[in-house]
Amino acid sequence: MSRVLVAGVGNVFLRDDGFGPAVAHRLAEEVSGLPGWTPEEVQVEDYGVRGLHLAYDLLDGVDALVLVDVLPAPADGSLDAGTLRILKIRAEDLDSGGPVTPAGLPVNPAFDPHGMDPLAVLRRLRILGGSLPETYLVGCIAGRTDDGMELSEDVSRAVPAAVEAVRTLVTSRLASRGTDTGSTAAGNTETGNTETGNTETASAGSDGAG
Repeated sequence: MSRVLVAGVGNVFLRDDGFGPAVAHRLAEEVSGLPGWTPEEVQVEDYGVRGLHLAYDLLDGVDALVLVDVLPAPADGSLDAGTLRILKIRAEDLDSGGPVTPAGLPVNPAFDPHGMDPLAVLRRLRILGGSLPETYLVGCIAGRTDDGMELSEDVSRAVPAAVEAVRTLVTSRLASRGTDTGSTAAGNTETGNTETGNTETASAGSDGAG
């Protein structure tokens, strides 16, 4: 049996950082009754900033992980707020030390059990004796991460497209039943524009999650 964990992460009190939780809640409302989306096979959770909770849930063992989070806007302005990126995270990405916060600041490599830097959580998973499952990040370029509980207009419009992207990834994983889906679920090609904004797919490389 394939077990897929969809983890919405982020701080709902910092505007667009609440993107992951917003997508998780929308998914939880919409996936009921979908073929294969049983609680035994697919778990959708809003982890908020509970990084340690996510790490220990991953220790229980999952076949695939889909993280949903905001990403920092590139310094060169090449990607607009609300742009979706689908990244495949590999073990070597955890050793690059390159993630940054949505505000563009370097992430403190020390693990904060009351915080949520997804790549730091995955590094902690290895320290705890776990291994990285097949992992994807559905990320959205943040517009605002100041105090507040409402998503910016651009990021709010990206939520439906992110829900669909997660559904596609999970459905592909369930259909494969353990085969490698990397070449079909998240390749290195740009997928073009969606109604809610730009969406592109790539490997994680030096990109970071906020």
